[in-house]
Amino acid sequence: MTNRYLKVSTDESYRETQPHGNPDFPFRYYLENVYEFDFHSIAWHWHPEFEIIYVRDGSIDCLIGTDRIELAQGYGLFVNSGVLHCYQARADNVMPNIVFAPELLGEKQGRIYTKYVRPIVESGMPYQILDPSVAWQSEILQVLQAVFELQNRGDSCELETSAQIFRLWQILSQNMPSQSTTLPPDRAALHRSQLQIMMQYMHANYRNPIRLKDIAATVYIGENTALQIFRQGIHISPVAYLIRYRLARAAELLLTTDRTVTSIAQNTGFDNAGYFCRKFKEHYRISASEYRKRAMQTVEAEK
Repeated sequence: MTNRYLKVSTDESYRETQPHGNPDFPFRYYLENVYEFDFHSIAWHWHPEFEIIYVRDGSIDCLIGTDRIELAQGYGLFVNSGVLHCYQARADNVMPNIVFAPELLGEKQGRIYTKYVRPIVESGMPYQILDPSVAWQSEILQVLQAVFELQNRGDSCELETSAQIFRLWQILSQNMPSQSTTLPPDRAALHRSQLQIMMQYMHANYRNPIRLKDIAATVYIGENTALQIFRQGIHISPVAYLIRYRLARAAELLLTTDRTVTSIAQNTGFDNAGYFCRKFKEHYRISASEYRKRAMQTVEAEK
């Protein structure tokens, strides 16, 4: 039976906690189906590594900042270091992808990093779509296929992989716009930091009543600015995010405890169990009780 409860592990700032590769070779290849993740989504996360995905079969939606990018079969996407992103799917798909640290390309104090890596890291450009109909982007996709083939070979291929990554980066650095068309790098970094601090506040206090002005006060900004930062960063308002976070914690308790639905609702900041049940079904398209039941059936089927 397909496991529908895969999750991305993150800390309170949404930084992914899973290491990608090893310290001596910070590179990792993945072959994923976004539809198999919990609620058919690889939830919001970021990491200091670069990420490059390819849609081999099906289609996926990528959410980055205020943008929703619909990627059809044959398309790819480069996600810059430190950028919050999320993947969603409406059906099965195949998404091979690689995640690698900027340092794979060169030491931070070295010439390669300074001339060819840092300008992209600090450009403020969050992503680059890889369209197979654009010559230089198609070339990157071809190199990416070579990287995937090396990983599927099953033997040690660090040298060949590194050579292909350098070729890929050469094409990218020669063609990718050097400046963002949205926020300046320093403003974008400030907003990411403020967003993460506000998120941390909600993560620590979600069981208690929280108002929008309480959230904004954590980073000394007004309520309208807080709304703008959330909508630019993760597409929703702070209050809507708080409700989703509470629902996610409730879903976790449904899977890991035998508490009643009413008890879980109260424990996750919902004063009214009926309201909690309505919001849970509205967001997850399934009742809280049915969610618990299906999870138990999945566990039993996998034994």
